[in-house]
Amino acid sequence: MKWIWVLMGIFFFQGADTWAQSYGTSAGLRLGSNKNHRTIGLSVQQRVFDNFTLEGIAQTDFNNNTTFHALVQKHSRIISRRFNYYYGTGVGFGWEESTHRNPETREIVTTYGNNTLNAELILGVEMTLLRTNISLDYKPNVNIVGSRTPWYSGQVGISARHVIVKSKEQKKKQRQRQRMKKRNQRGNVWENLREKVRGY
Repeated sequence: MKWIWVLMGIFFFQGADTWAQSYGTSAGLRLGSNKNHRTIGLSVQQRVFDNFTLEGIAQTDFNNNTTFHALVQKHSRIISRRFNYYYGTGVGFGWEESTHRNPETREIVTTYGNNTLNAELILGVEMTLLRTNISLDYKPNVNIVGSRTPWYSGQVGISARHVIVKSKEQKKKQRQRQRMKKRNQRGNVWENLREKVRGY
C-alpha cells in the first residue's frame, strides 16, 4: 500500500505536464490482481489530446470473472515524457462472482455470472523505452448496477504494451490532415468565386 501513497503524493505536488507521454497508440497485455482472483487481459491506449488518452481493457480469469473497461486518463510527466504518472476515470461492465455472508447460518455463498456495471478510477505510473510501455496502476471500482458483493473492489495491474504509433508520428499525420483540409477549403473558395463570376 505504500506505493499508492507515493503515487498520490506525486499527483498532488507534481505540476509539469507538457508533452506527458511519448506514444500515440499502444497495445499489449495487462495482468490484474485483487484479494479474490487474478486476471489476464488486453490493454489498448490511444492518445486523443495532448496529455489525454483513452484506454480499453478486456480481462478474464478464465473462470467466473470477465470484464470490459473504458477509461479516460490524464498524463503528467515526472522526469521526462517517457516517465510519467496518470489518473483517470471510466466505467466497467461484465460478469463477476459475488460473495454473500449469512450471519444466521455462518455460511459464505458464492454466486457467479452476475451482470455488473461499475464506476471506476485509475491511478498509475508508466515508462516508455524502445517502443515498449510498462505501467503499474491501482484501479478501484464501485458497483452501481448488479448484485455484486462486496460493492467496492480494488485491483492492482501491471501492463506491458508495444508502441504501435509514436507521438511524433501521430502529430505528423494530424498536421498532414490539417494541411489537406485547408487546401480543400481554399479550393472550395476558388470554385465558389468562379461560379459567381460565371453567373454574371
